[in-house]
Amino acid sequence: MSDSRPRRSVSPHQPVREQVADALRAALTAGELRPGRIYSAPALAAEYGVSATPVREAMLDLAREGLVETVRNKGFRVAETTERDLADFTEIRALIEVPTAGRVARAATAGQLAELRPAADEAMAAARAGDLVSYLDADHRFHLGLLSLAGNPRLVETVGDLRRRSRLHGLAGALTGAGGTRVLVESAREHIELLDLMLAGDADGAERRMRHHLTQARALWAVRRRERVPGRGGSGRAGTGRGEPPGSR
Repeated sequence: MSDSRPRRSVSPHQPVREQVADALRAALTAGELRPGRIYSAPALAAEYGVSATPVREAMLDLAREGLVETVRNKGFRVAETTERDLADFTEIRALIEVPTAGRVARAATAGQLAELRPAADEAMAAARAGDLVSYLDADHRFHLGLLSLAGNPRLVETVGDLRRRSRLHGLAGALTGAGGTRVLVESAREHIELLDLMLAGDADGAERRMRHHLTQARALWAVRRRERVPGRGGSGRAGTGRGEPPGSR
């Protein structure tokens, strides 16, 4: 692992295992942990200033989420997400989230919907700053908060799992230019538009907006591919050692 990755302090108010897992997820998004590479628990523990045990436990959590794979006697390999994987995850999410957006628009109170506004605003602020990690955090809270209004915790759990499995590994480094920021801002704006439609009770409009919003993940992946593939406007710096993966939210 590169020594440039900042160490993270451990808070006494949250289990170390959970803090390490959150930090590793952020490192995956930022491209600090590369698909195809193997990382050992002791080396990661040294980076974070903790013992190897919570790191192993956190890595096992990530393995269950499909983000890493265990490699016997070596550690953990960062899993690659293909374009087919992304298409499959997006299709399943659309089957769940599109009708749920309409259902929530019909049944939720204005007060319940208003509680989604802070996450939508935070996503926009992060998008304008080109901060993908913060954007994904706000996006996560917005989507799962919306789904929770349907009153089905299993539905929320299912979409949460799909989101984890389709994380855009290494995309943060690609979203440094105007094009990447524009895509993020467009996606963030759709949170606000979706919320306004639901507040207006426009269930059909909310479903259409949600469907379109989910396609933005593909636009984000397109930005990442342009940055990774030589000859397409990118540096191709994010090589994995196992070749360019066919695709990856």
